[in-house]
Amino acid sequence: MIDKELFQLAGSRSISRKLAGLDVLQAFLIIGQALSMSMVITKLWDGKAMDWMLLLAFIACFTLRQLLTLLSNNWLDEYAGTASLELRRNLLEKMFKLGPALVQKQGTGSLITMVVDGIGEVDEYIKLTFSKVMTMMIVPVIIFIATFFLDLRSAIILLLMYPLIVLFMIILGLAAQANADKQFSNFQKLSNNFIDSLRGIDTLKYLGLSKRYSTSIFNSSETFRERTMKVLKIAMLSTFALDFFTTLSIAVIAVYLGLGLINGTIDLFPALAVLVLAPEYFLPIRNFAGDYHATLNGKNAFKKVRKLINEPGEPSEDLSLHAWQDDDEFSIDQMQFKYPNGSDIKPFSLDLKGYQKVGIIGMSGSGKTTLINLLSGFLAPTGGKITIQGHEASTMDIPEWRKQLLYIPQNPYVFTATLRENIAFYTPNVSDEQVKKAIHVVGLDDLLEDLPEGLDTVIGNGRRVLSGGQAQRIALARAFLDSGRRVMIFDEPTAHLDIETELDLKKRMLPLMENRLVFFATHRLHWIKQMDYILVMNHGELVEQGTYDELLAKDGYFTKLMKEMRGEK
Repeated sequence: MIDKELFQLAGSRSISRKLAGLDVLQAFLIIGQALSMSMVITKLWDGKAMDWMLLLAFIACFTLRQLLTLLSNNWLDEYAGTASLELRRNLLEKMFKLGPALVQKQGTGSLITMVVDGIGEVDEYIKLTFSKVMTMMIVPVIIFIATFFLDLRSAIILLLMYPLIVLFMIILGLAAQANADKQFSNFQKLSNNFIDSLRGIDTLKYLGLSKRYSTSIFNSSETFRERTMKVLKIAMLSTFALDFFTTLSIAVIAVYLGLGLINGTIDLFPALAVLVLAPEYFLPIRNFAGDYHATLNGKNAFKKVRKLINEPGEPSEDLSLHAWQDDDEFSIDQMQFKYPNGSDIKPFSLDLKGYQKVGIIGMSGSGKTTLINLLSGFLAPTGGKITIQGHEASTMDIPEWRKQLLYIPQNPYVFTATLRENIAFYTPNVSDEQVKKAIHVVGLDDLLEDLPEGLDTVIGNGRRVLSGGQAQRIALARAFLDSGRRVMIFDEPTAHLDIETELDLKKRMLPLMENRLVFFATHRLHWIKQMDYILVMNHGELVEQGTYDELLAKDGYFTKLMKEMRGEK
């Protein structure tokens, strides 16, 4: 019922040893607390004066026990925070390494849930599991030994009742786990459905399908609600059952001890001590059972995160490449790609040299983005050969190639950070003067003037809202500051902008493309004349390639595409 991989995390052995030591001390303090209190009551019952030393011993044991609990919680908070932070870092590294391939396989909503909420649940899972499991393994054993010396028959009752409680906990726990697994799976589907709905809401409205699609969202949320209620029902049932059996066990011991006191077969001191220790004996397993249901989502999230981190990636090429120069050559021979369940990129060849702007044009769904992902190394081709700077490779997933890339998608990410930190993301050591120059070059002067704290104003999610054009300008400013990267990849960067904003951005973007190898995917015609070389895509096939004049002279698919985009017959 506990994931063994949890104890394979870095530092798990160290924190386990520390917690085990604290639990041993806590068990002895519990015994000392019970014995001192029982002795004080026994002496008072016998008519003797208050034994202040025993009372102080009780207070000392109680106080030290609380301090040990506080220390244990602090250690666990620190360890769980470190471990979950490392898991998040590893997960993000895996996501960046596999790129769109992982996103397409798992779903955007599912990955966002794992990175944001999932890691938080794992943090709580680590804290609860380590604290409860270690306590349950150590404290009852030491208390049982103490009870054994105080009264043998009471110890036997405790020993017989414990396995029954564990058995019920396992049965109910397995039932809760089965429903929690279904709930977690449904939550991931709901997350993906929600993200997809947000992305396509404009299209759904345009097609008049938004109300019909809302029924699908309602059904998904209702299924998730029903799963959640089933888990809660089992959790409440198991908590009641465990409380009932532990209370019954303590009641049996209390009745037995009461009869023993009446019959004179047991003295008051051991009877009181056993009666005080009995609830402490069952307390660890009750706490574990009560928190077990709270950890089910954390356990599922932990398994999912570990699975994603261990997701096998396509083999990368370890080539020694230098910064792209004007005389470097790049050629592709019969590269192809096929999605496991979807479209494909048919075999194509390409030869490029030095600094030039390569336009990739085609209708939506023609394969432009897939081609961009192949060239950037986010996707591994299923066939073909690549030659770059004289080195042969089977994929563009080359670390030295990735270091040269500046990638600007349709919706650049704006971090929740200051304007300065967002623009200097790739070059954190640049001066404020250089940042302001980049702001001026990309036309963000008006934004800077409007910000109350200038460069120190925090922008991003939940802060200063930016338009799509402003977000693109921030991405361009990052590119302007990073002059060391000589390869730029644009994936329809102006697709969601109005034509006025796009034309203004175009004036800012073209100078940044000089002395660089640029791949520019677009379906906007006014960019095409600015490209040195053009790749024409149609249904996953590179149907034509060449300069603008060469393609017009052919009077083939490129010419037909141009007419269709202009609305000509």
